[in-house]
Amino acid sequence: MFLQVPQPLAYAEVLLEQFTRLARAADDAALLGGLVVGLAELSGCELTQLYLLDATHTSLGMTAECLEGSVQPRGAHSLPADYNGDQLLQFALCQNRIVCIADLPGSLHETSFLPTRAAPWQSLLCVPIVNEQQTVEGLLVCASSRHLELQAFADSLGRLGAFVLSQLHLLHRLRRRVDDSHPVRISVPSISAYGLIGKSAPMRQTCSMISKVLHSPYTVLLRGETGTGKEVVARAIHDYGPRRSQPFIVQNCAALPESLLESELFGYCKGAFTGALRNRAGLFDAANGGTLLLDEVGDMPMSLQAKLLRVLQEGEIRPLGSNDTHKIDVRILAATHRDLAAMVSEGTFREDLYYRLSQFPIELPALRQRGDDIVDLARHFADRACAFLQRDALCWSDAALDHLSGYAFPGNVRELKGLVERAVLLCEDGELLAEHFTLRADVVPKRARLDLRERLEQVERALLLDCLRKNQGNQSLSARELGLPRRTLLYRLGRLNINLGDVNA
Repeated sequence: MFLQVPQPLAYAEVLLEQFTRLARAADDAALLGGLVVGLAELSGCELTQLYLLDATHTSLGMTAECLEGSVQPRGAHSLPADYNGDQLLQFALCQNRIVCIADLPGSLHETSFLPTRAAPWQSLLCVPIVNEQQTVEGLLVCASSRHLELQAFADSLGRLGAFVLSQLHLLHRLRRRVDDSHPVRISVPSISAYGLIGKSAPMRQTCSMISKVLHSPYTVLLRGETGTGKEVVARAIHDYGPRRSQPFIVQNCAALPESLLESELFGYCKGAFTGALRNRAGLFDAANGGTLLLDEVGDMPMSLQAKLLRVLQEGEIRPLGSNDTHKIDVRILAATHRDLAAMVSEGTFREDLYYRLSQFPIELPALRQRGDDIVDLARHFADRACAFLQRDALCWSDAALDHLSGYAFPGNVRELKGLVERAVLLCEDGELLAEHFTLRADVVPKRARLDLRERLEQVERALLLDCLRKNQGNQSLSARELGLPRRTLLYRLGRLNINLGDVNA
């Protein structure tokens, strides 16, 4: 660690002294301020800075700064609140790469995060800080107006930063035990941070999963029933991640036949097929630098699955009719309502592609599992509909809210949105009533007294219909999901008078 450092023995003694001093820090200010002062002593730089990600991992903020040996006051109005726009910082953060520049004026990097001074900054070192789970949580920055070789300090400074990070988390845990009324929450994300609505436990879990993958290049597989908001979550991952200034493109893999889907994704060269009169870039090229969402990826033909696997593994594509490949930089998100693992066992989806896509799966909860979120979403959709129609906001009757809360919503959030928008159009007296909402009888709990057999049949009928709709009427897939032989499923469908017309209704 110290082979390239000038006077390695003296440096090691100073480094040990810094570890000892920081271990005795009793509060956040002493700990973080002591870190930037220690960085200045170790590196010999006039400027040292500490940046940390917030609890949701969506915003990078300066936490401490030392200039000319003195700690600068935090929260100065001249400092930006979020440094996500600084590409050099984002590169070090998202790629977990040390950045060392010995001739800063001669480089093309934007350094607006450094304070302006008469003597230009010449040397820069940027070191990611990782926690015990090897997740990047912040950055250390050292800058000097002299030409310094800072690369040799990177390893030891990174370890000092990781130590301070663990000490900071320890102080927060101790503070929570002392004052339970004002807990310091480190890793629980804010629901509103991603534009998602809901306070239920399943939605908090979803947002927690988003925060963990937001700043990583991993492929994300969004799974869930139709209408649960997979595209909304995909856009949140893009909009709150480091690629938000780049394109976000969506392609439904079930919307086009195989030949058209291939040319749409990969592009083609002039003369590749009849009607190809010019070169045309595909969606992978259009999304270069940004994000491409492959919706309903379970409906992608097998031949295209092999080409997609190569894109994921090699990061390169070959347009139709071309002999040459070229590299692309695209973050791929995939979404499906199908059970891809079952499709793999049936031979209708490639096993290697499944494991590559499910690098980081996120299961989106059905609306019926989200409790009071139904009311929050209904109010939100009503307010948006009123704003779109340029009419006064509507109030809700308790009966209308109870009516919606007791509904199973097989179409999930998409169905709720449609019901509320229709109710807004029907409402004429300024109050939304239960009669403004037309709900399917087969999924509305009946209030009449029923015997045990009738109640069990209602539950069984709703469960079978829900499973069949999820699998688009496929009886084999539904039987496998329910753990029944197919003949048993057919018998139960006949006994309960369920037909395909009921499934598609």
